[in-house]
Parts: sequence; structure tokens; C-alpha cells
Amino acid sequence: MQRRLRDNYDSLVYCENMLAALDDMRTRISSRVFGLNQTKLSDYYSSLFETSKAAFESNLTYAKGNVAEIHEKENVEELNSNYNLRLKLCLQMNGKGGTADFYFNDFLPSYTRTRQSIIKINDLNMEAVERKSLLTKHSAGNMTNAMTVVGVICVWLAFFYFWYFPFYVSNTTAYLAKKTKELLKNRGISFDTKTNDEAFVLLQSINLLENKLAKIEK
Repeated sequence: MQRRLRDNYDSLVYCENMLAALDDMRTRISSRVFGLNQTKLSDYYSSLFETSKAAFESNLTYAKGNVAEIHEKENVEELNSNYNLRLKLCLQMNGKGGTADFYFNDFLPSYTRTRQSIIKINDLNMEAVERKSLLTKHSAGNMTNAMTVVGVICVWLAFFYFWYFPFYVSNTTAYLAKKTKELLKNRGISFDTKTNDEAFVLLQSINLLENKLAKIEK
């Protein structure tokens, strides 16, 4: 679960980086179409395009190797297809084919499709993060409930033990004392005590039996 969740977060980072790079590439094309390439900013925009292109393709490669959700592979393949088409348009507009009509009729729709493909991957992983986070919280809640039940059972068993054990020992001692007195009586040994302490009666009975056995052995 944690590994899959980390993969989802990684995909969100890749999407964010691709969106930023996509916008920077568009900035370069806009500068080319609207004449900014004739200014001192031309070199800056050219460098920006190459840097953004490398960043986009690097994060796209990472996204291809980080498919964690159902249908994410199809979305990544769609993004790759849309990007390749858009890259061709970018290279064409960087040359001599960069007209305003071409920019609005072909380039911007391609930019929109590529952006939508990234957003689909982003939304898919965002939903997965929310779903898995809720599942984790639910599992933690179940664990807490289970621990509570176990704790209650342990307390109940401890209470039962401390309540029942003395009663059990007392009954057992009384039973042994009774049987020992009967045994002594059957052997012709009189034993009379006024105490109600079964443990005392049992010990006295054992002592009498021990003395009787000692006399027999002699």
C-alpha cells in the first residue's frame, strides 16, 4: 500500500513538472509568433524552449515507468502521442512556419490536448491518493477498535480470574479437608476440631496421617 501510494505521489510530481515545462515551451513559441524573437530576449526564449523540452521529456519518461493505476498506461500513451504531435508543431513554428493563424488554429489546440492528457493522469493519481488515504484511515480505525475489544476482554478475564480463583481454591481446600477427615474416620482415627478453617483442618489431617503411617512402619 505504501509503495503504491508513493508511486502516486511521484506521478503527481511528474505531472506538475510537465505542466510547467509545457507552459514554458508555449512561451517560447508565442515569442516567436508575435515578434519577440527580434528583441534581446530571443536568446533567452530559445534557451527556455530547449530547457523546457528536456525537462518535459525527462518527466514523461519517468511517468512511463511509474504506472500505478488502472488506465494510467493508456493515459500516458495518449500523452506521449499528443506531445509528439505538438513537438512537431513547435519545431515547425520555430522555423519559418510560425504564423498567427497556424498558432491559433493548430498549435493552441495541440497545446490544450497535451495539457488535458497531463491533467487526466494527475486527476487519476490524485483520486488514488485520496482513496488509499481513506482506506488507511479506515484500517487504522479497525485496528483501534480491535485493540479496544482485546483490552476489554483482557480486563474481563483478569477480573474473572481474581474473583473466581480464591473461590476455586477455597472449594478445593474444603473438599480435600472433607475427604481427608473421612479417610481418617475410616481408618479409625478420630479427629475433631472446632475451627472452620479448611486449610488448618487439612494440615492437621495430613499430620495425623503422617503419624499413623510412621507408627505402622515401626
